Amino acid sequence: MGRIEQARSLDGPAEALRSAVRAVPLGKGRDLLHGRWLGHPVHPVLIEVPVGAWISSAVLDWTPGGRRGAGLLIAVGLGGAVPAALAGLVDWAELEREQARVGLLHATLNVGALGWYAASLKARLTGHPFRGRAYALAGLCTMGAAAAAGGHLAYRQASGANHAEAVPHLVPPGWHPVGPVDALPQGRPVRRMVGEVALAVVRDGDGSCRVLADQCSHDGGPLSEGEVEDGCLHCPWHGSAFRLADGWNAAGPATAPQPVFDTRVQDGQLHVRLRDPHPAPH
Repeated sequence: MGRIEQARSLDGPAEALRSAVRAVPLGKGRDLLHGRWLGHPVHPVLIEVPVGAWISSAVLDWTPGGRRGAGLLIAVGLGGAVPAALAGLVDWAELEREQARVGLLHATLNVGALGWYAASLKARLTGHPFRGRAYALAGLCTMGAAAAAGGHLAYRQASGANHAEAVPHLVPPGWHPVGPVDALPQGRPVRRMVGEVALAVVRDGDGSCRVLADQCSHDGGPLSEGEVEDGCLHCPWHGSAFRLADGWNAAGPATAPQPVFDTRVQDGQLHVRLRDPHPAPH
């Protein structure tokens, strides 16, 4: 996997596919496929259908009287693979190069598994059950290799993870000085620090300030280098939009909101405090 991560020869095909995926006019359907409504990527949820169906078909294939059910489950898996692949491609198009290289391997292996299972279903329908079982076994092995690549992508490379999750654990409770308010430009984000945690600070025209964690929850991009538009701070890396008022992810590919800080001004100094995302009921 380390060699795949560094395989620059994959960048040409990856960029061509990335451009094609981004060019598809999905509109709001893009955020739907990202899983913004769910709070985390929807792709891992959707793959349960083909993976579960195909593993179950393997069991039935070697169970007396189970071949008919195995064929039905293979067909179900083929149908369920379509939305899972769409969600995966939309997420993949917003990854960094090293992640995209592994993702390309993951997708290629999945296409291979899809081909084996399609051949298996065709063989079964044309009266070649033994060949159908052999193709299904090849598909199962290919799917396992694809799952290994996907696991590396998700757990080693943190694709789809919330990259701002650590912020609440790193900021001590209470108020913390950030610096003089007069030194902050109006309407443009700047980077400030609270201990080891970077903040994106935006000063409004009335002198009030809005503060979010600087590390984008989608892929760790620097929000302080982004643009403010319609009350949202847009990440410069992949375009995720976060409401300055509450950190909510108004547009993907980010699926998790951004940690937000309360602010106050004392003696010309801006102070911030991490806002509790789950305040106790009164």
